[in-house]
This record gives sequence, C-alpha cells and structure tokens, in this order.
Amino acid sequence: MDYLNLILDLFIVIFEIIGAIMIIYGGLRGAIGVIYIEFLKNPAFSYNHIRKDFTNKLIFGLEFIIAADLLATILAPSIEDVLLLGAIVAIRTVLSYFLSKETQEYPLSDG
Repeated sequence: MDYLNLILDLFIVIFEIIGAIMIIYGGLRGAIGVIYIEFLKNPAFSYNHIRKDFTNKLIFGLEFIIAADLLATILAPSIEDVLLLGAIVAIRTVLSYFLSKETQEYPLSDG
C-alpha cells in the first residue's frame, strides 16, 4: 500500500507541475504576443488570437491540476478533505467551462 501512495504522490506532483508549466507558458506567450503588437507593430498578431491561445493554455493547465486534485482524493479519504477537494475541483471545472465558452466566441481577427 505504501508503494501505491508513493506512486500517486508522484503523479500528483507531476500533474501539478505540468499544469503550472502550461499556465506559465501561456502567460509568457501572451506577453510576447502583446509585445509584438504594441512595440513591434507586427500585423501577424491580433489580440483575439493571443487571448484565444492564452485561454486554451489556461484551460489545459487547469485540467492537469484538476487531475492532480482527483488523484489526491484517493489519498485523503476524510470527509473534510473530500469536500474541500470537491469544492476546488468544482470551481476549477466551472472556470474551465466558462473560459472554453469564451474562447469559442473570439473572432479570428480584431477588425
């Protein structure tokens, strides 16, 4: 049983790291895109494209973090921990849903 907990802990950490990396990566790409638009006046970029790309990275990162939370419920079976993790997963799921919905509404160009 100790091996199972160790393996689950490892995957929880891996999923949390991947989720954080995706969110940071999306933020960096968004910041670089804004720099291209504002300072380099590059017409190949648009705010809606940057927004959509950033939102997609946020959603993807949140899904990994949700997976880590779900694995953590296996290791924390007390009712308080399950309710807390359930609330966290619910909030992140709602956030992912609305970010995804918002992304679908972005036009492909600013004009």
